[in-house]
Amino acid sequence: MLQKKIPQRMCVGCQQMKNKKELLRIVRTPEGDIILDATGKKAGRGAYVCRDEQCFTKAFKEKRLEKALKQAVDASVYDQLRSGITSS
Repeated sequence: MLQKKIPQRMCVGCQQMKNKKELLRIVRTPEGDIILDATGKKAGRGAYVCRDEQCFTKAFKEKRLEKALKQAVDASVYDQLRSGITSS
């Protein structure tokens, strides 16, 4: 019997491959907004980060989120994302 393949994604913070369901998806929508994607299905360019404050901080400091989303990320957006990560 075939086992279903579990999708893997890389965390932009720690650079480790993990199961997609373990990670939070941050998406740049076609309109250019950057939001936390709880469903993992929103349209747009996505980046994944662990549900860990340290990974998120590393992604912020080294501008890895900006590189992954190919767009500058405003500090206020980071604050919104951080509150979303710490509450989940």
